[in-house]
Amino acid sequence: MAWSIADVARMSGVTSRTLRHYDEIGLLVPAYIGSNGHRYYEEAGLLRLQQILLMRELGLGLREIAAVLERQVDQVAALREHHRRLLAERERLDVLAATVGRTIAELEEDKDTHDMTKISRPENLFEGFDAARHEAAALEQWPDEAAQSRQFAGTLTDEDQARLQREATAATVRMAEFVASGTPVTDPAVQTEVDAHYRGVCRMWTPNAAAFKALGQTYVDDVQWRAAYAQVALGLAAYQRDAMATYADARLS
Repeated sequence: MAWSIADVARMSGVTSRTLRHYDEIGLLVPAYIGSNGHRYYEEAGLLRLQQILLMRELGLGLREIAAVLERQVDQVAALREHHRRLLAERERLDVLAATVGRTIAELEEDKDTHDMTKISRPENLFEGFDAARHEAAALEQWPDEAAQSRQFAGTLTDEDQARLQREATAATVRMAEFVASGTPVTDPAVQTEVDAHYRGVCRMWTPNAAAFKALGQTYVDDVQWRAAYAQVALGLAAYQRDAMATYADARLS
């Protein structure tokens, strides 16, 4: 049995455009092209797509995925390995959820002023985060900017890094409060928060409107960022992205 590209897109949630891109780079070649010019996929293609999506969820880039699939000989063994990694990722996300929950509890002790001095152990803020993974993703998407970011990070003391992380955590909680209250992303208070976020990013690199929007989109597309935001407030990643897009259109275009 074969399924058209439209069928596969509907079943998997992957857009037809992405499927065509996977074909163009040789990552997922259809079983055949119909007389109508449409791509058709058989069961082997669906199983391969499942593996691609699993590895994307685990943070692998397309080149890494292609290399893994090229080396793969035993499909069941490969799925067992993906399953093992998914279980490990679930455990890490549980730790991450506990980290964010603990931070929220400590911040709420002084909700009016967001006095970050109430964080009893700042190092606990970072438990469960995989910074190396995001650095690898940044290197793939924005290599020059990632190099600038690393150069800036090299100038920071441990105290500087802890302070910046505390500020970022407090800002995330404030954005979550906007989500909870139904505040539009166009609200001046929300845009003030985004402006602070933009100025913080500019300490490392200076994004234009397109780059700032792309950064916001990563908070939705990347499973780790999306899960971290969701533990603070459902829909927060998309809200942050939309607020950043509004800011970019108004201030950076």
